[in-house]
Amino acid sequence: MRTSEKVKKLALCGVLCALGVVVMLFGGVIPIAVYCCPALAAMLLVPIDCECGTKYGLTAYAVVAVLAVLLTADKETAAVFVFLGYYPIVKKFFDRIRFAVFRVSVKLLFFNTATVALYALLIFVFNMTALVEEFKTTGTLLLIATLALGNVTFVILDFCLDRLRMIYFAKLRKYVFKNGK
Repeated sequence: MRTSEKVKKLALCGVLCALGVVVMLFGGVIPIAVYCCPALAAMLLVPIDCECGTKYGLTAYAVVAVLAVLLTADKETAAVFVFLGYYPIVKKFFDRIRFAVFRVSVKLLFFNTATVALYALLIFVFNMTALVEEFKTTGTLLLIATLALGNVTFVILDFCLDRLRMIYFAKLRKYVFKNGK
């Protein structure tokens, strides 16, 4: 790989990582953005994965995750990104599963496992009392409905990531690297 290609890749990663951290900072400012900001920050990893590969993509994810944990005011937002932010990078491995029903089931299993692990860690290890109080006031049925809505949102995110990849290759890629790659 030529030095100029490495420089271009590092510049792309640096700019998109910085933008991802800025997006994550909004999660602490806007209360409703607890789940939106990690999804948007994760979407910024798509061009890195497309242009630079999985290794650069996972490294960029790690950079944004560490900076989000250190800098964001809302630790729940940062934790959501830490547990689910790498999905756009590993999505291509899930998409290799041939049978659609099995593929969707594996993706939903991934999401539900990560979500349950995330909130178990936040409640039992980090002892986030505000989160414990919120769950106490919310009924069990509402928590189940929230998880079900999270599954629907995850399926929509998965669909949007596919479309974002297509739009990136069809329209945006020519602006990232003038010669195509």
